[in-house]
Amino acid sequence: MPVKGRPLVSLTRKSGKRHDGEERSLGYDEVTGRRGSNQGRQSLFVVRSAVKRGAVLNFRCRLSQFMAKPSVFIVEDDGGISRLVRHHLEAAGFATTIFSNGRSVIQEAERVLPSLFVLDVMLPGIDGLELCRTIRQRPSFAATPVIFLTARSSETDRVLGLELGADDYVSKPFSPRELVARVKAVLRRFETPPSPIPMRVGDIEIDSSAMILTVRGKQHSTTATEFRMLEHFVRHRGRVLTRDQILDSVWGDEAYVTPRSVDVYVRRLREKIERDPESPVYLRTVRGAGYRFVRYAELRFREPLC
Repeated sequence: MPVKGRPLVSLTRKSGKRHDGEERSLGYDEVTGRRGSNQGRQSLFVVRSAVKRGAVLNFRCRLSQFMAKPSVFIVEDDGGISRLVRHHLEAAGFATTIFSNGRSVIQEAERVLPSLFVLDVMLPGIDGLELCRTIRQRPSFAATPVIFLTARSSETDRVLGLELGADDYVSKPFSPRELVARVKAVLRRFETPPSPIPMRVGDIEIDSSAMILTVRGKQHSTTATEFRMLEHFVRHRGRVLTRDQILDSVWGDEAYVTPRSVDVYVRRLREKIERDPESPVYLRTVRGAGYRFVRYAELRFREPLC
């Protein structure tokens, strides 16, 4: 039976007569030219080929599985907590990478872009707040969602985390199942069907398909939640939206988000789109009701639409 792969060539040559007058047949490897038993070399070649094929198939299978999974970077200095988070996330279909500190997170994220960061606030060296600030300043992954996982649970800490660009805030002790649910909920904010045509109001342009915000000709990085909220405002421009309506539309049924979160994100959006955030032109407050994004016809100044 022929053996696939590198063949072994059997050469017969005169090597002297045996006592019975028969010629000797020696096995030669066509590449190395070494002598040996044809049958033994063929068997060894088959075994080696099978091992190599199996290793390649196993590698390809694992690679395809990894590439198909959303990747989560877990930055947590407590080994027990990081392993617990990894176990539940991987059971839910995520690929995970654990970091015990923030020193190498940015470098690794530049190499392998994650789908989401889970950051502890109180890290050795670079703390989670500073790491989040750095993430938001890097154009390559500035829009990647960030979830804080920390023992700091006061409202002030939550607001500070949101102001730095976090998409969610989970307090310790926490339920692993709840954390997985929040990770999925944050990632779902990326799944809104994009508008095929960029929307423009005044000097603000929103390209949903590329998730790009352009204000007065300059691109601004946004978090997934910021972009989703701004897109919701622009789609419903001219209407007054209450905080509860905004919560339902942007965060869905995630009951842990409070109306105060809406105010934090509105303030962050104004810093990106308004010339003077203290005197907003586009995103206005309707006292006692909520917020309203103006129509183009209401603007005090007009700029070309193209």
